[in-house]
Amino acid sequence: MIEAIGLTKQYGDKKAVDGLTFTVRPGVVTGFLGPNGAGKSTTMRMILGLDAPSSGSVTVNGRPYAKAVAPMREVGALLDAKAIHGGRSAYNHLLCLAQSNHLPARRVDEVLELTGLREVAKKRSGGFSLGMGQRLGIAAALLGDPRVLMFDEPVNGLDPDGIRWIREFMRKLASEGRTVFVSSHLMSEMEHTADHLIVIGRGRLQADCTVKEFISRNSEQTVTVRTPDPMQLMQLLAGKGARVTNDASGLITVRGASPQQIGDLAFDNQIRVHELAPHQASLEEAFMEMTKDDVEYRAVSIGQGPGGPGGPGGPGGPGGPQNPYAAPGQMIGAR
Repeated sequence: MIEAIGLTKQYGDKKAVDGLTFTVRPGVVTGFLGPNGAGKSTTMRMILGLDAPSSGSVTVNGRPYAKAVAPMREVGALLDAKAIHGGRSAYNHLLCLAQSNHLPARRVDEVLELTGLREVAKKRSGGFSLGMGQRLGIAAALLGDPRVLMFDEPVNGLDPDGIRWIREFMRKLASEGRTVFVSSHLMSEMEHTADHLIVIGRGRLQADCTVKEFISRNSEQTVTVRTPDPMQLMQLLAGKGARVTNDASGLITVRGASPQQIGDLAFDNQIRVHELAPHQASLEEAFMEMTKDDVEYRAVSIGQGPGGPGGPGGPGGPGGPQNPYAAPGQMIGAR
């Protein structure tokens, strides 16, 4: 278990981490999310004792990690897959780590097999692809068969098969009662992997809940409706306070009404419905909505700058010519 209490790290006038309090529990995969510059890497480094907190504390299994008697047996961590000696083979890299931590040499062969690197064990790691380097970093994290595992962007560089493997592997580790703490920018992958989320923005805790709760709190369900009489149904829904839009094909998108309410309203007014499909936002959509004010490094989207399409004075923007190819659309109801 990892426990942070009031964890703070300050660099000059900037607080990279600001009073974080959270617990990473065993038996579940906990995702650690936040925009670039949110303080995720700094937090992970403080957990491992690589950076000292300015205030507050963080413990692993009840004590600071720096005081661990057998560090690799307690925590396995992948923070930087490139932190290896490129002239060493994968086998010798792992053997050196094993010997320095009093781990049996047979464990090297075991983790090479686990991570799919057995065939390249004698090759120099400097010639590895990004994905192979990630696998080697994961192998190093597993050497001590630790009860706590920390991964920073573990799927970076992996092919689809490798991504599926690490996803299933992390869930297996958690099912064994281990603590699994993983940071990633791939929201779609976190949605399939994590059970619980810790989300930070500008160094502060924003959410500590399950994936399902996070999506529910930070998004709104929409319902897609297809009917041969869209205008009548749109007017009726708007009268009930729903927000309704339609596209050129007549497909209706409804916010603020459940599928049951829409179906009953259509039935009561003898309106035929050919499609009635609820849609819940993805983790990525919910994350973007929640952290939109915490993004530290924001680029201007193409076409959104001054004078560009959609920008002031630009095509489609205020004071500029409108796009003649825009699809027809309509919105009825409160904004």
